[in-house]
Parts: sequence; C-alpha cells; structure tokens
Amino acid sequence: MGLILALLCLVLNVYYIVLIIRIVLSWIPSVPEPVQPIARGVRAVTDPLLIPLRGVIPSIRMGAMALDVSPIVLFVAIVILQRLVC
Repeated sequence: MGLILALLCLVLNVYYIVLIIRIVLSWIPSVPEPVQPIARGVRAVTDPLLIPLRGVIPSIRMGAMALDVSPIVLFVAIVILQRLVC
C-alpha cells in the first residue's frame, strides 16, 4: 500500500508541474515550432480535467477580458489530495 501512495504522490506532483507549464504556455500567443510538441502533450494531459471544469465554473469577467479560474480550482484540488494522501 505504501508503494501505491508514493506513486500517487509522485503523479500529483508531476501533474502540478505540468499544470504550471500549461499556464505559462497559455501566456505565449504563438508557441515557437520546437516547443509545439511539448505544448500539445501538456494540453493532452491537462485538457481532460480542465475542459469539464470550464463547463461548470464560469470565467470571471474583467472588463474586455475574462479570467479562467479552472486551473486555480484544479490546483486547490491537487493540494487537497496531496494533503490527504502524501
């Protein structure tokens, strides 16, 4: 059981880092060609959790732009799981 919990902690830590990379990549309007495969991989890993959250949690309107809070909610969920498991 200890090995499974250690593996789950590792997965949560890696997913946390991948989510940070996803956020940083979202700030870049045009991702350079060498980085595009990484960006596609990061989106492929994070979209399955972020897309359903976006359907439930509306963006916060701030004038002409909107703030997507789904990554923040996912960060909180990861931290809660880490506190419970790790």
